[in-house]
Amino acid sequence: MKQNKYFKYAVGLSALLIAGSAAFFSVFGLSKLFAGATISVIIMAGSLEFGKIIGASFLYRYWNKIQNWLKIYMTIGVVTLILITSGGIFGFLSNAYQGATIEFEKQSTTLLYKEDRLVQLEEDKVYLKEELEQAISELPENYRTAKRQLREEYNPKVLELNDMILDIKQEVGDLKVGLIETGVDVGPAIYLARAFKTDIDTVVKFFIFILIFVFDPMAVSLIIAYNRVLEDTVPKTNPTRTITRVLEKKTKKISKKPVEEKIVIDVIPEPEVIDEPKSPIQTIPKLGRGGRGGR
Repeated sequence: MKQNKYFKYAVGLSALLIAGSAAFFSVFGLSKLFAGATISVIIMAGSLEFGKIIGASFLYRYWNKIQNWLKIYMTIGVVTLILITSGGIFGFLSNAYQGATIEFEKQSTTLLYKEDRLVQLEEDKVYLKEELEQAISELPENYRTAKRQLREEYNPKVLELNDMILDIKQEVGDLKVGLIETGVDVGPAIYLARAFKTDIDTVVKFFIFILIFVFDPMAVSLIIAYNRVLEDTVPKTNPTRTITRVLEKKTKKISKKPVEEKIVIDVIPEPEVIDEPKSPIQTIPKLGRGGRGGR
């Protein structure tokens, strides 16, 4: 009995925790979706969440006692509310993911831009050197002064490109370090994205769908399971004993009042004595000593 008692509380607690957290995430997600009427959405969504739990319990307890149209309507309503709750949970988790990765995505975008800029500057440097070599090669051998002037003209440009390349390389290094520090929050998602050779958004979306697939349906299932456990823990009463107890209670209430007891003695009349007929022997007259009949 103790084990059943504790198990009942465990099922109830787990149902309360999962249903409560699902309701919180759903209400928060819906309030973010309809941010223009946050308080109204919270009241509406909270009422619907509570009604969903009561509706599931009602359907389980009174399934065989209610009409078919009510069964169909309430079943559709509970399933629809499960879908709405799942949508709210999806909004909450996606909002949390975006909040955790917004800085990461910002730094990643900046890093991509800097790396592209670095590649472009490297190409400009190579092109500038090739242009200088081509211009020098077109001059005759004895035009040393002209060649020197060309080099003096191109050298500042090359040096400027070198400085720009060094600055961008420094910025790229700083961004990579910042990404490592920022990516701690989404490190598992990054690792999974690299392991499955896909992007982070796809991995996170996949896990969110898994969570909403088991979250609210599990909460409703545990609510129904808790109702089933309650049925098993309720003691079954014997109707005869119940009636006897009710009669005893009524008797006790009545016995408080003075009751006059009447003792009725039934007098059984004695049976009438009927004279039995005398035997023939007794009817024969007695004979005298002398002979017949008194002679």
